[in-house]
Amino acid sequence: MSINSEESQDGKKLTIIIKGRFDFGSHQAFRDAYERFEKKPETYVVDLKETTYVDSSALGMLLLLRDHAGGDDAEVKVINSNADVRKILAISNFDKLFDIS
Repeated sequence: MSINSEESQDGKKLTIIIKGRFDFGSHQAFRDAYERFEKKPETYVVDLKETTYVDSSALGMLLLLRDHAGGDDAEVKVINSNADVRKILAISNFDKLFDIS
């Protein structure tokens, strides 16, 4: 498991890249990936291209990110999820809270 974050040059977008399992063991690394920036970006992107597993604690972490980003007014996108992860997100109705593609 590894979590990296990349800020756009203008500071308006933060992309968080998760590789491997996204579970309770990645809680602190995930928080660090977005909390360490002084300026809040306008858009957060969570890239799950190389994510192999998501559990309920990962869903909770996504909700914490959404709250940190501004709640209902936040722009948080979840991209590149595989079929299994997308199914978990859909069952959890996360498509109503996040822009999932």
